[in-house]
Amino acid sequence: MNTVALAPLCVAILFLAAAVTFTLSHRVRLQRLVSLVALVTVLSLEATLVVSAWDGEPQAVLLANWPAPFGITMVVDQLSSLLLVVSSIISLAVLIFASGQDIADNDHEVPISVFYPTYLLLLAGVSNAFLAGDLFNLYVGFEILLMASYVLITMNANTPRIRSGTTYVVVSVVSSILFLTAIGFIYASVGTVNMADLSLKLQTLPLGTQLQLHLMLLIAFGIKAAVFPLSLWLPDSYPTAPAPVTAVFAGLLTKVGVYAIIRTETLLFPGGALDGLLSVVAILTLIVGILGALAQGDIKRMLSFILISHIGYMIWGIALNNQLGMTTVVFYIAHHIVIQTGLFLVVALIERRGGSANVERLGGMLKVAPWLAVLYFIPAINLGGIPPFSGFIGKVGLLQASVEANTGMAYAMSGVGVLVSLLTLLALTRVWNKVFWRSATKAEKPTKVILRAEHDATAKGKNQLDRHDHKPIPVSMVASTVGLVAVGTSITFFAAPLFQLAEHASDNLMHPDRYIESVLGPQTPTREDYLGEFLDQQNAVDNEDASNDGEVVTE
Repeated sequence: MNTVALAPLCVAILFLAAAVTFTLSHRVRLQRLVSLVALVTVLSLEATLVVSAWDGEPQAVLLANWPAPFGITMVVDQLSSLLLVVSSIISLAVLIFASGQDIADNDHEVPISVFYPTYLLLLAGVSNAFLAGDLFNLYVGFEILLMASYVLITMNANTPRIRSGTTYVVVSVVSSILFLTAIGFIYASVGTVNMADLSLKLQTLPLGTQLQLHLMLLIAFGIKAAVFPLSLWLPDSYPTAPAPVTAVFAGLLTKVGVYAIIRTETLLFPGGALDGLLSVVAILTLIVGILGALAQGDIKRMLSFILISHIGYMIWGIALNNQLGMTTVVFYIAHHIVIQTGLFLVVALIERRGGSANVERLGGMLKVAPWLAVLYFIPAINLGGIPPFSGFIGKVGLLQASVEANTGMAYAMSGVGVLVSLLTLLALTRVWNKVFWRSATKAEKPTKVILRAEHDATAKGKNQLDRHDHKPIPVSMVASTVGLVAVGTSITFFAAPLFQLAEHASDNLMHPDRYIESVLGPQTPTREDYLGEFLDQQNAVDNEDASNDGEVVTE
C-alpha cells in the first residue's frame, strides 16, 4: 500500500479524537489518554510520510477519487511532511506539559475539559493547511485553527486575556476576509482554486491582475505570519495566554503563514516579481522585531518580539529566490519551531518557580534552580546563532545564499541579519544574567520573598518550599520541556540529513512543474508549454479579428 494514501488520516484522526474528547468532558483522565494516543498515532503516520517523500517528487492524494482540479486534493512532499512531523513533536510535548500543569494545579487555571478537544482541533487545522492542494481547502485549514485558537487564547476569561484575545480575533478575521476575497477574485478570473491548476492559469492573466492577486495573498498570509508592518498584534496577544497555549502558538501558527507564502512564491507566482518588496519586508521585520525585544522587561513579550524578528530570517530566504536560500528556509523553519516552543516552555517553568516572568522581579535563580539555568541557556544560544548549533547553521546558509544571489538587497539583508543575530544573543543573555546570575538581593520584593522562604525551608531541613511560596513543578512538565530542548539540540547533530531533506524540498519547490504533474497527471503541459499554447491561441484570435475587421462587406 502507498503510504502517501494515509495522509488524510493525519487530519481525520485528530478530528475524531477531538469529537471523542468533547463527549468525555467530565472525564479528564480519559480525555488526556485519548489525546496522547491520537497524537502518537498521527506522529507515527507522519514519520512514514517523511520516509516516503524523502528524495522523491510530490505525491497527490485525490479524496474519493475525484479527479483534479474538481475534487479535494492533498499533496505530500518534503516540505509538508517535515512540517507535519515537527508540528506533532512539539504538540505532543506541549500536551504533556499542559497535562502536568493541570494535575499540579488544584485551581485549574484553564478549563481543561475544553482544552483537549480545542487543542486537537487546532492541530487538525494546522495539518489540513500543510496538506492542502487547493486554496479553499487551505482557507478551511486556517479557519479551523483560528477558531480553535480563539477559544484557547481567551481561556480563564480574565481581563488581559479578553483584551488581547479581542485584538487577536479582529486581526485574524480581517486576514481571513482578505484571503477569502482573494480566493473569490482568483476563481472569477480563472475558474479554479486548485493550486496546481492555478500555477498554469494565473500566468495567462494580465500582469496588473496578477500583481493585484499576488499582493492580496501576500498581505493575508503576511498577517498570519506576523511580518512587519502586519505584526503589531502578536506581542500583545501571545504572552497573556496560558503557558502551553503561548508555547504552541509561538512555535506553530506563524509558520503556517510562512508556509503559505512559500507556496505562493514558488507555485502560484514563481518568477520573483515581488522579491524586492519581500526583501524590504524581511529587513524591516528583522529590525523592528529585535528592537522591540531589547525594550522588554517581560520575558514572554521579549520572546514574542524575537519571534517576529526571526520570521524576518525566513522571509529573507524566500526573497533570495534561489535554491540554497529556499533550502535554508525549510531547515530554519523546522529549527525555529522546536527552539522557540522549547524556550517558551522553559520560561513557563521560570515563571512557575520564581513567581514572575519579569526580569526585574527575578534574580539568584542559579542557586535556587540550576537545572533551569541550563534549560534556558542551551536553546537561548541556539536561537542566538552561536556555533555549532543549528541556529548558526541556518544563518550561515542564508549568508551563503545571499552571496550566491549577488544583489544589493541580498547583501543588505545579510548585514542586517548578522546585526540582528548579535542583538538577539544580547537580549537572551541579558535575561540569563538578570534571572540566574544576578544576586537575589538586587531583585524586587516577590523574588526576595521566595528566596527567603527557600532559605528558611533549608534551615529547617525541608526539601521544598511551602506551597504558598511557589507552585510545585511536576515531573511531567520538566520532562516534556527537557525532551523538547533535547530535540532542539539534536537538530545540530542531525543537521546533515535534515539539510539534505531540505535540499530535496527546495529542489521540488524551485521546479513547480513536478507539483503540477503530481496533481494533474503526467500528460499535463509544463508552465512554459501551457503559456506558449495560450499565447498561440490568443495570437490566432487576434489575427482572425484583424482579418475580419479588414473585410469589405458588399451587397
